[in-house]
Amino acid sequence: MCGRYATTRGAADLSALFESYDETGDRLAADYNVAPTDPVPIVRMVTDAGASATGVEASEQAADDNPRRVLSVARWGLVPAWAKDARGAARMINARAETVATTNAYARSFARRRCLVPADGWYEWVRQDSGAKQAYYLTPADGGVLAFAGLWSLWGDGSETLLTCSVVTTAALGDLALVHERMPLILPPQRWSTWLAGDGEPDELLAPPGDETLAGIEIRPVSNRVGNVRNDGPGLLERVAAAPLGSPPPGHIDLTLF
Repeated sequence: MCGRYATTRGAADLSALFESYDETGDRLAADYNVAPTDPVPIVRMVTDAGASATGVEASEQAADDNPRRVLSVARWGLVPAWAKDARGAARMINARAETVATTNAYARSFARRRCLVPADGWYEWVRQDSGAKQAYYLTPADGGVLAFAGLWSLWGDGSETLLTCSVVTTAALGDLALVHERMPLILPPQRWSTWLAGDGEPDELLAPPGDETLAGIEIRPVSNRVGNVRNDGPGLLERVAAAPLGSPPPGHIDLTLF
């Protein structure tokens, strides 16, 4: 986790749900098969001055006077401000909760530039006893929206400035561990404000989701068409017949990229 996910809500729905100013313009589109370096929605904190600007012109200072939530479009794959180029972004789509506060690539963003990454659900693959790979879609059973814990960064200067993000992952719990050993750090609404704030203790911020959140996740077998990044559309989310899940056998597909 997490190498693919789906985010299909429009800007109006997301800005209302997350009580955020919409600066996405016409750049946000439904994507049922998000892949590394794709544009995705994020919710972050900026100052009033930054929120009145557009795109990545918004201020990266989240602790100044009058900060507020903004819905932005970022490229999935964090590029630290100090990076010489953006070529390593595809390897930076995930940040491990166990090391995010201390790893050089993520520590600065974890300290002051945390965000929420809205998602309908995410995909994982499990190798069956037959050797075939089965895709699964993990999504709220009630059709709601997930908020992954995320980080953001600005890279470059002027008109070439790039807004990028990563998803924080943690050890999988409950039935989700039958699909993969990792999962996104899912934040329920009561944790959104604390996560977005520019302070907080790492242990509290990175605590795994509770049993109620985990119990609400459906594990749905779907078509392996999702494995091809060129495939998109709601058909990717349709349930298919599959053998019952058991303990993951040795050699199951590991999509943890970082």
